[in-house]
Amino acid sequence: MADTLAALRSLMASHSPPLDALVVPSEDYHQSEYVSERDKRRQFVSGFSGSAGLALVTTKEALLWTDGRYFLQAAQELSDQWKLMRMGEDPAVDVWMADNLPRDAAIGIDPWCVSVDTAHKWEHAFSKKQQKLVQTSTNLVDEVWKNRPPAQNNPVNVHPLEFAGCTVANKLKNLRQKLKEEGARAIVITTLDEVAWLYNIRGNDVSYCPVVHAFAIVTSFSAFFYVDKQKLSSEVNSYLEQNGIEVRDYGVVSSDVVLLASNQLTSTSSANQTLADGPKDMETGNGTNEADEKTHNLIWIDPGSCCFALCSKLNSDQVLLKQSPLPLAKAIKNPVELDGLKNAHIRDGAAVVQYLVWLDKQMQEIYGASGYFMEAESTSKKNHLETTKLTEVTASDKLEGFRASKEHFRGLSFPTISSVGPNAAIIHYQPDAKTCSELDADSIYLFDSGAQYLDGTTDITRTVHFGKPSAHEKSCYTAVLRGHIALGNARFPNGTNGHALDILARIPLWKDGLDYRHGTGHGVGSYLNVHEGPHLISFRPHARNVPLKASMTVTDEPGYYEDGNFGIRLENVLIVKEADTKFNFGDKGFLSFEHITWAPYQKKLIDLSLLTPEEIDWINTYHSNCREILASYLDDTETAWLKKATEPISA
Repeated sequence: MADTLAALRSLMASHSPPLDALVVPSEDYHQSEYVSERDKRRQFVSGFSGSAGLALVTTKEALLWTDGRYFLQAAQELSDQWKLMRMGEDPAVDVWMADNLPRDAAIGIDPWCVSVDTAHKWEHAFSKKQQKLVQTSTNLVDEVWKNRPPAQNNPVNVHPLEFAGCTVANKLKNLRQKLKEEGARAIVITTLDEVAWLYNIRGNDVSYCPVVHAFAIVTSFSAFFYVDKQKLSSEVNSYLEQNGIEVRDYGVVSSDVVLLASNQLTSTSSANQTLADGPKDMETGNGTNEADEKTHNLIWIDPGSCCFALCSKLNSDQVLLKQSPLPLAKAIKNPVELDGLKNAHIRDGAAVVQYLVWLDKQMQEIYGASGYFMEAESTSKKNHLETTKLTEVTASDKLEGFRASKEHFRGLSFPTISSVGPNAAIIHYQPDAKTCSELDADSIYLFDSGAQYLDGTTDITRTVHFGKPSAHEKSCYTAVLRGHIALGNARFPNGTNGHALDILARIPLWKDGLDYRHGTGHGVGSYLNVHEGPHLISFRPHARNVPLKASMTVTDEPGYYEDGNFGIRLENVLIVKEADTKFNFGDKGFLSFEHITWAPYQKKLIDLSLLTPEEIDWINTYHSNCREILASYLDDTETAWLKKATEPISA
């Protein structure tokens, strides 16, 4: 790590102009949350492996900013050469740079890895001391990263209509209508899941996310797909051509944006040319005319996701800086996607139950645990052969195996969080086979996991104890469960955003002076990214930006974490649906949630004295549904276990 920092500082000093600081963000050229191995520059530089964070290297210091999910993990992973900056507690990175770097300082960025919004925000912060943002022509981290993983040549796949539920023609038609409404003649699409969704294609370029490294440009009459052409089979090429999508090399997007700016970007695709020359096609929405071109002359860029490098090639007076219309269109699932998600979650719930049955048996046989149902200290702690021990990794591998046996399985949707005792307090803990903990019958075990299926993406968290939980652990678990139920049962008027709902999951915790440092819910993709916007349920201000709408997915995942002791989280995926209310104040219409995740809550972790009759009824109804919905996927032993796990409770 010391050699890396020294090499970077040497490059900073020899740069023209010399750099006083270098920003190393987590994101790739597409502002992705999860990135490929070769794009993990921030992790390479700092040693911090969490998915969110930003490194800053100055001539004297090295600082790492991350959010509350990762405070503990970052503190453990960073060497003493690094200083941890806690987002929300320490000054923001732009404030720190403006205050601590010298007047006229030059701050280096790779403009491909920084969004337009971020660059503009930093430029504003730096202006008071005449500090300047310097766009480096190459990524300096890449120059010192000698063993940087090579680019992978993974095939692009067509996502069949039986799972996508909407044709590319219709998606392009709707997008072009949005362009017309905004007075734009083109949009530059840089986010990987937006490109994948729009063109109904999937890939395998990023672990856990079925996306392909690609850009897209859609104009009033053309559609372009910028990708490594080696990834395309003849079948995929034919599919793209049939849909009027012209394939161009990935690296050409930069020069094509320049051509787009001067209105010289033309299509050579026969499909596009036919559409452009002929009358307007009502199905595709293709076609244009000269009058349209003169009145619709803006180029749409999403400042939150488009990289600064591409936006810098456009004149400011021709750019429409506005959130892309695709995230909202993608978030509102069509009926085929909703059915697919429900089916995927049923199979996934069966896998989770099978895992719990297996784990319960293992904990009793290997560790002398009282098990999932009984409350007692273990009888023979670690009285077992070394070869039979269970670790956080071997356990999570078994869970993946149960999922892999299910129809349409294509991999995990994120690295499984399999965490025992103190590790469960690390919100986004990722166990490593060399250093992970052994399972412990007398400690809480939290697992947060999900899978990618062709018909849907899943995300579930359950917290369990195979020994005797303390009264305090029960009280905390029950508070989390009550918040989870309160949010899931909410009814709210159309126009309500996730910021307004976040409090519902926290009130039971707040009553005891407890809380958690992460948001409460995120959208989930349809065989796409497990974290999907533009909506969310969170205390963070940007959760106010987008109201929840019918047919969106969102998670419900409150938690509580005691550093060095334990962590608790419960998570289901919900679908937003229209609510049937007695009245309809203001004619707004009301919304509610439908749970589509199916796995039991552990009854022995619940302090029944803290529940209301309504909460007990809800748990019993949910458990009854679990039994009924999962029955056909389980064998006799698993069915008997689930029946016991979901027996009705009473105060």
